[in-house]
Amino acid sequence: MKILVDTSVWIDYFRTGLNSGDLDILIDENILVINDIILAELIPFLKVKKQNKVIQLLNYVTKLDLDIDWSEIIQFQVACLQSGLNGIGIPDLIIAQNSLQYYCQVYTLDKHLKLLKDIIDLHIYND
Repeated sequence: MKILVDTSVWIDYFRTGLNSGDLDILIDENILVINDIILAELIPFLKVKKQNKVIQLLNYVTKLDLDIDWSEIIQFQVACLQSGLNGIGIPDLIIAQNSLQYYCQVYTLDKHLKLLKDIIDLHIYND
């Protein structure tokens, strides 16, 4: 089983690590994965902070290909709206779709992704 580690976990890990303690275990067990959306959210900040070593390490993490099915993203958004969830962003829906495509759990601290578990059967790590 692979675990897709969301941006929110990486940010916590880089700042304090108070809420992302399992990340070290996932790194040691080599079961974490990432995708280009998550990297696009992380790398600009890391470049500004001149964290080149961290960027290099992130680029070694197994990366899931993004094969975006826009009609499915639209279906997810409709399901969210019908359930009263109006604040779910497209990047979160793409991350959710990507994890479902590759049968991954999502390790996240993001409340929006956690809310998706009841709407689109998203599997949240340690929830």
